[in-house]
Amino acid sequence: MSNESRRLAGILLIVMPTVMYGGVSILSLLIGDPKYMENPLRQDLWRAGHAHAGVWLILALVALRYVDEANLSNAMKWLVRGSIPIAAILVPAAFFLSVISPDARAPSGLIYLAYVGAVVLAVGVLVLGIGLVRRPAQRS
Repeated sequence: MSNESRRLAGILLIVMPTVMYGGVSILSLLIGDPKYMENPLRQDLWRAGHAHAGVWLILALVALRYVDEANLSNAMKWLVRGSIPIAAILVPAAFFLSVISPDARAPSGLIYLAYVGAVVLAVGVLVLGIGLVRRPAQRS
């Protein structure tokens, strides 16, 4: 594993407890905040945000195991290393921030960050996939 991938993997593992804290926060809202329980939209979007953060963070860690094996330029490897963790921030942020008000009945315009995050993720995994199936460069 390259130094860049190893360093980013370490950072992502250090960040992982924030996702765990988010789960505990949602649990405490379920138990102790009646306003949270009265708003199904907020419950659904916060649950989705928490789930996407955790799953895509794990996806970012798995992708780092492959990026150094891909037949990609250094710039494309950098793009892959960054895109999946960035998507793991943008999509949950869209879900959480679009219904930040306990009284929200519809998501705010911040929900469109989810589309940006989805495109960023798609670009990253597509580039990684292409780099993995490309014919390796001829060695002299």
